[in-house]
Amino acid sequence: MKIGVLALQGAFAEHRKMLEKLGIESFEIRKKSDLSAAVNNNDIDGLIIPGGESTVIGKLLYDLDLFDDIKKLILEGLPVFGTCAGLILLAKEIENDSRTYLGAMDIKVRRNAYGRQLGSFFTESEFKGVGVIPMTFIRAPYISSVGKNVEILSEVDGNVVAAKENNILVTSYHPELNDNLKVHEFFVEMCKRANK
Repeated sequence: MKIGVLALQGAFAEHRKMLEKLGIESFEIRKKSDLSAAVNNNDIDGLIIPGGESTVIGKLLYDLDLFDDIKKLILEGLPVFGTCAGLILLAKEIENDSRTYLGAMDIKVRRNAYGRQLGSFFTESEFKGVGVIPMTFIRAPYISSVGKNVEILSEVDGNVVAAKENNILVTSYHPELNDNLKVHEFFVEMCKRANK
């Protein structure tokens, strides 16, 4: 199994470390040829879109001609995991922004939902089917509404902060910034099921 990690900006190295701890091979996607080679060799079983700045990552996806290829793979069923900015990029609607990006998941999100003052915080909460896990939020969004096929996996203070729809998993928080591997394990299992 091999998982691609979008490495344009943000916490991509931390995601790769989590996968390494789980014994899962990963590779960085920095340019179109990185993705094309993996697809052509049938050597990509999942994709992680990390946190960072959604506007920057969104612009780079276009500038590097990665946008259409990634969107096509997701719509064809490649398992994808978006954290924080990755969640925003995958959402069909952004409440406080007229732009949308990949628009692959039937959710509406609110950018910087916790405000600049709170900015970052840490808590622990339930992740459906997994148990209580640590959650690190950094200027995080939350999901303000979900479509009928979206499964809510975590809520904090009444706000949806993790969800799944078919092949797409998203979290508002950064599971790659804690030692707990449960969310990455959850995603790896999604990849395994998709590749059976």
